[in-house]
Order: sequence, then structure tokens, then C-alpha cells
Amino acid sequence: MLARVSGCTPVSKGRYRKDRGRAATVPVCGTREAVYWKADMDIDCDGRPGRHCNAATDPHFSSSTAFAQSDGRALSSEKLPYVVVPAPSSLWDYREHGVRGGSVAAVVYRDRVSYAVVGDTGPADIIGEASYAAAKSLGIDPDPRSGGTPSGVTYIVFKDSRVTPLEDREAAETQGERLAREFVDSAD
Repeated sequence: MLARVSGCTPVSKGRYRKDRGRAATVPVCGTREAVYWKADMDIDCDGRPGRHCNAATDPHFSSSTAFAQSDGRALSSEKLPYVVVPAPSSLWDYREHGVRGGSVAAVVYRDRVSYAVVGDTGPADIIGEASYAAAKSLGIDPDPRSGGTPSGVTYIVFKDSRVTPLEDREAAETQGERLAREFVDSAD
């Protein structure tokens, strides 16, 4: 799958920062089937409070997520692997590229792949963030204060895909595996 995203046809009108105060170096790239970027991973602990994700463990904790579960409640960062996309801006608007809440994503780090959904939005100029559960599934330290990784994470979001209900982790995996196979096979 990484061979399929080794080059970059930019779909963003510029580049994103990995963190505040850093140079903007990360473009959002695209193919007919997906958008992708290569960045760090900051830990998003937002959503329903739990043992690891709450106001006491995360100084930037928010009890809401941009997208909600089928029952209207915020997502659980501890239970659901999800990725964060930058809020729409003149730099890039994910909605114009077939991406929305519940879109299926493959997140690759070292020799691991985790399937997730688009579950939250972040700052309009920063990219490279995923939920506690996504980090944990990739063997990345999920601690919201000290965890994450400074580089080496590839985020691939499959256009016009959707998990319903959004919180169905098993459906995200099943769809993710199928879409990843199709994505790799379409390169032939």
C-alpha cells in the first residue's frame, strides 16, 4: 500500500504544519480513489471521557468531536480508531474530495496498518492527529500528554467511503481491508 502513495499529486493548495510554530511541509496528496498525507501523530483524546481521555489526563481535552455516533453522543477516542482532518479552509476542504465523517482510513506506521474512520476535525493549518485507540492499535504511545510520534505515519482516506454507524469498529476494519486491496490492485 505504501508503494501506491510513494509520490504526490497535491490536492491541497499549500502545505500543513505538523505542530504549532513549525514550518508548513506536509501536502495533502490525491489519487482517483483516495487522499493521503505523511506526517506525525499527535493524540486526539477528545470525545466521551474515559479512564485515559479526560480533562485531568489531557490539558486540551474537549468532550465533543466534530462527528457523532449514531445515538448523537461524541465518539470515544479510547475505543474507536479515528483520524482527524484539518477544518475546511482555503488551503484544503476535505468535503470537496469525497471525505466526510465516517469515511474509512488506513493508517500505516512501520510494519502495521490500522483501519479507522474520519472522526474529528482539527486546526485549519495543522495535520497529523489520530485517536487514542488508533495510536494504541499501531503500537504508538497513546498518552495525550507525552505520546504520539514525530514522523513516519501515513494516513490514507478512501474517497466516497462511509462506515454506518460511524462507531462500528468492525465495519471500519472490514471495509478498510477491502478498500485497501482495491486501492493496491488499481495501481496495476
